[in-house]
Amino acid sequence: MKRFFFTLQIALWLVFTSVFAQNALIQRVNPTNWWIGMKNPNLQLLVYGPNAGTLAYSLNYPGVKLVKAHTVENPNYAFLDLVIAPTAKPGKIAIVGKHGNQTLTQSFELKARDASPKGQGVTSADFIYLAMPDRFANGDPGNDKFADMADPNADRTNPFYRHGGDLAGAAQRLNYLKDLGVTAVWFTPVLENNQPLTNEGGVMRSAYHGYGFTDHYAVDRRLGGNDAYKAFVRQAHAAGMKVVQDAVYNHCGINHWFIKDMPSKDWLHQWPAYTNTSYKYQPITDPHGAESDRKVTLDGWFVPFLPDLNQRNPFVANFLIQHAIWSVENFGVDAWRIDTYMYNDQPFMNRCNQALLTEYPKIHIFGESWVNNVVDQAYYTRNKIEFPFKSNQPGGLDFVVYAAMNDALKQKFSWDDGVNRFYQALAQDAVYVDPGKLVTFLDNHDTDRYLSVIGDDFEKYKIGLTWLLTTRGIPSMYYGTEILMKNFKDPSDAEVRRDFPGGFPGDKDNKFETAGRTDRENEAYQFVRRLATYRRDNPVLHRGKLMQFLPQEGTYVYFRYDGTKTVMVATNTNEKEILLDTTRFIERMKGFTSARDILTDQKLTDLKNIKLPAKTAMVLELMN
Repeated sequence: MKRFFFTLQIALWLVFTSVFAQNALIQRVNPTNWWIGMKNPNLQLLVYGPNAGTLAYSLNYPGVKLVKAHTVENPNYAFLDLVIAPTAKPGKIAIVGKHGNQTLTQSFELKARDASPKGQGVTSADFIYLAMPDRFANGDPGNDKFADMADPNADRTNPFYRHGGDLAGAAQRLNYLKDLGVTAVWFTPVLENNQPLTNEGGVMRSAYHGYGFTDHYAVDRRLGGNDAYKAFVRQAHAAGMKVVQDAVYNHCGINHWFIKDMPSKDWLHQWPAYTNTSYKYQPITDPHGAESDRKVTLDGWFVPFLPDLNQRNPFVANFLIQHAIWSVENFGVDAWRIDTYMYNDQPFMNRCNQALLTEYPKIHIFGESWVNNVVDQAYYTRNKIEFPFKSNQPGGLDFVVYAAMNDALKQKFSWDDGVNRFYQALAQDAVYVDPGKLVTFLDNHDTDRYLSVIGDDFEKYKIGLTWLLTTRGIPSMYYGTEILMKNFKDPSDAEVRRDFPGGFPGDKDNKFETAGRTDRENEAYQFVRRLATYRRDNPVLHRGKLMQFLPQEGTYVYFRYDGTKTVMVATNTNEKEILLDTTRFIERMKGFTSARDILTDQKLTDLKNIKLPAKTAMVLELMN
């Protein structure tokens, strides 16, 4: 994307303003509303419309003061700084704009905050279920497509088009999720993606994934819109579940309304010629790195159709921060997952994180920084390393443990390989302020599916799920893993984003129901359910300490324990049964004489030697 993109805009503005200088119009104000009683009294309104920036603004509302009106290069924008006093009452503010003989009045509503739950956070007591709304369940076929949108297609026979899943369909499946033991639902982004089809590798693809926002203040109509999202959150809360919103700060969609008519040339990171990010994370933390490499990583565009936002522009920063707060307050979401976290300006991220935490002290924030080592992962969360920059992000997606758990099940046991990979990843937890706030996972919407990675091996499948639901951190599971959905990203991401069987009208099988699943699928579902509900009901697995022992001969043992309970997780990754001598675990097993296998309900009366079948992880609740 070349700089002429913005130069052409300037020429058009000059023509437009010379002809219509006396005719201003306000078409949009963002945020669309605000609330009294927020901890931060400051609010910056983005006002947009033809010549909106040529107006002189004023307002007269008790407790609200217009401190400053900013103009920018594009005369179609004004930015109004307001201060809202604690004494302000709910109501509609009349914002008056004047230019010559023309007077415009725009209404802006201040609402009262309600007492509904919001910003509750997710913790290690939770079990997150990640789903892609378009591929999960279709509750309203009437909103599958709209002729007036840039992508008017919906076709389930095409893996790259929208399929029609929506929030109403997801709401209808809340009982299924609750029965499974899920306590929090995380959707890939629900905001409007009014993006045209893009040609990627010769294939026309839609933005069904949701990562190309075109209007921050509108939930996509094809998912049901703002009201459907509010309804889903209310229903989830009523069912005892929390909701995680997927946020994107780094970029937006090429079809975003403010990209079509940018406020200023520095609204985006622009280059003399199109420059893609290198996707290399090392230059950000490398003490020997080149600044030019760092700039390409951070300011290069993710892909050509996702323009890179310049968060060092104060108006961009305020827009994104206020939208984050508005989303939590308006929809009532509980946690905040941040896409492409490491590509953002990190001082901006600290500012945004703090703004959310100030308003919602319990909210949890965890970003995606896809790195392969503990040091780089720690950089993007609260850590104990003397980095020049200190992140304030409470959590993060644990890509290091993700890779380690998968490797542990793929590799043969050796000095550094096999289950040693998992052990070694956790052995480095000292770099984090609180490793329990990292979100652990076995796969997600951007990776090969877990079952395929481990060779479609059901016994290994059970080992990995056991680790996920008994080790430290906040476990997250990708939709369909509980019914053995599988596939690889090659030849496309669509292969790991297939529709959940039974979520769509006309599906042959309904795997939301026991009768629609095969015996093996039901076994998998019940396995996840048993572990998830045990974790939910036993604080030792989310608040208890973790002690792990060096893996030996393909076995790996760790304990979760607190003042009231001790749970032993013993894994045999070998192809043959092993009799595990427990003598070396005495510091955690002393005084215990028996155990209950929580996966089978069988009682073990002799703990001196434990028989571990081949490729098995046992979860034992120790008893005196």
